[in-house]
Amino acid sequence: MAVKRVYAPARLYSHVVEALAQRAKAVVVGAGLDPDTQLGPVNNAPQLGRVESYTAQAVAEGARVVAGGRRLDRPGYFFAPTILADVPPDSPVVTEEQFGPVVPVLPYGSLDEAVEAANGTNFGLGGSVWGSDLDRAEAVAERLECGTAWINHHAELSLAQPFAGSKRSGVGVAGGSWGLYGNLRPFVVHRPQEEA
Repeated sequence: MAVKRVYAPARLYSHVVEALAQRAKAVVVGAGLDPDTQLGPVNNAPQLGRVESYTAQAVAEGARVVAGGRRLDRPGYFFAPTILADVPPDSPVVTEEQFGPVVPVLPYGSLDEAVEAANGTNFGLGGSVWGSDLDRAEAVAERLECGTAWINHHAELSLAQPFAGSKRSGVGVAGGSWGLYGNLRPFVVHRPQEEA
């Protein structure tokens, strides 16, 4: 489960964008069986087309490509790890699930604004909050409308804990007893008591 979008404080926005761009440019893209590969291809041709389309639309709407932004010139469905800045918040690359290596970075002025924007989508599989004050980060995480909210890390899962989405993300629950019960089908045979 990849990070779909990043909200950064306005005062740190340019620093966050640049740091993410440097990380994206350093990612090794290649075949999944190559031990040096850090990012493989997009799943299929229609999905690659969606990633390309959402990226192109965001750029046409004024977004700035800071890293990547294009299909890689090689066989397969490879798209460069992409960081977009200055993305309109209503752009499909922000509001839709694009399932590709494209991360729009959006600035926020207040935490309330950031939480409202993060929750302002039809999807809610997972989210993460990053900060040096863990109590404050946890308070923000508790306000997110998603199945799992991580603090200072992302997408670390345990088979012992439940994992589920909210809104239009995910179906059912995986992990822990909750996941086990989701795979069971209750069956009851009711036999009336015989009269004595």
